[in-house]
Amino acid sequence: MIFVIKVTTNKEERVLEMIQDRAEKKNLEVYSIIKPHGLRGYILLEALEREVAEEASFNLPYVKGILGKQVSYEEIKNMLEPKIEEINIIKNDIVEIISEPFKKEKAKVMRIDKQKGEAVVTLLQAAIPIPVTVKIDNLRVLQREEKEEDKDDEEEE
Repeated sequence: MIFVIKVTTNKEERVLEMIQDRAEKKNLEVYSIIKPHGLRGYILLEALEREVAEEASFNLPYVKGILGKQVSYEEIKNMLEPKIEEINIIKNDIVEIISEPFKKEKAKVMRIDKQKGEAVVTLLQAAIPIPVTVKIDNLRVLQREEKEEDKDDEEEE
């Protein structure tokens, strides 16, 4: 069973440590405790039953309580598993940046980090080419190099 515990915002890490210490000392059947990415003021606790979750978190500093209903894995899966989206931008693409501070600037893609969802680009209108790291979802492909040129690049490397 997975329970949602409301905690003081920005104290999630501290509460995790305190619950872990208590669960180890009292030998409670707590299977996992996590702070979901992008969800502040809450932690998730997986335990055998509600009484175990309550005992693990009862009267701890920064804990405000356990939400009434338990949640299923399907409801929280998007907070736990990294999303691997299809990235349709490749090295040497000419792109337009669609967010500030470089909005409407054209750039050339130098490198892509799919794990972080970022691309390193150099601005085309800049006097000196300076690499800038931008989130991939803030880029729009304007022009793609021909496939033959891509093969030439691979042979050189």
